[in-house]
Amino acid sequence: MADLLSDLINAVDAADSSSLLLESVEDLAAARLTGAIPTLISVLGYNNPGAAVAAVEGLVQLGEPAIPALLEQLDQHNYTARSWAVRALAGIGDPRGLMTLLGVATADFSASVRRAAARGLGAMKWHWFPDDLLEMAQEEALEALSFVAQYDEEWVVRYSAIVGLQSLHEAMPPECDWRSQIQAQLEQTAANDAVWAVRARACLAQQQLQDATATAAPQADNQPSPLSENDWQGILTTLYNRKQHERSVLAEGDPRRYRDLALSIAHPQETAT
Repeated sequence: MADLLSDLINAVDAADSSSLLLESVEDLAAARLTGAIPTLISVLGYNNPGAAVAAVEGLVQLGEPAIPALLEQLDQHNYTARSWAVRALAGIGDPRGLMTLLGVATADFSASVRRAAARGLGAMKWHWFPDDLLEMAQEEALEALSFVAQYDEEWVVRYSAIVGLQSLHEAMPPECDWRSQIQAQLEQTAANDAVWAVRARACLAQQQLQDATATAAPQADNQPSPLSENDWQGILTTLYNRKQHERSVLAEGDPRRYRDLALSIAHPQETAT
């Protein structure tokens, strides 16, 4: 196995064309060897989108073992590599990527990266979360996805936010009050979004959620969480800090508090009485 891994990595390093690089990365990813993680992550920074896609798919297949290296990649200055790392985090759904996805979905300048993060937020491995942390985490995800669904300027990102909201709704227990908030957001989007594709996706989400409630609930994934107590403590701390920061920003004057004022300035003839 070690010889196979070495041969596959050497093939990536020796590739002297885009097509050879893509082929060698695909072979390395298909092997599903944890020893390939550093090489797959290095590929994320190459100027080869095809190879990067193959590397992301390989990292997603490897799953949880790739998370520490991906989070480390986020601290680097190569934005291209960082954006591909976010896509991998979104695809894996590990709770340690939650804070990154929350920030990226609402603030990254790349629509394609925001799109991946929004979809990933809904598909988080929510069944891994302990009960005392699940409520806070899902509340943050709901707020972020609702904001994106309403205000992101790119329709493909709003579309992905609807997908994320549907997945989040499906992951919530039936008695959760936030389900009604998601349903209200879907109704609002279905009626008001400027793009028909987004409206149609919201309608589809409504129909699928309605059908799901009329049938037996799908069997839950009982796979135990591999995260340690320190991992969960770190997630709890960052979530708490995020909520404290949000309160501070709102207290100092979050622009969202002045949306009506901004609209009145932009369209004075509509607000004059």
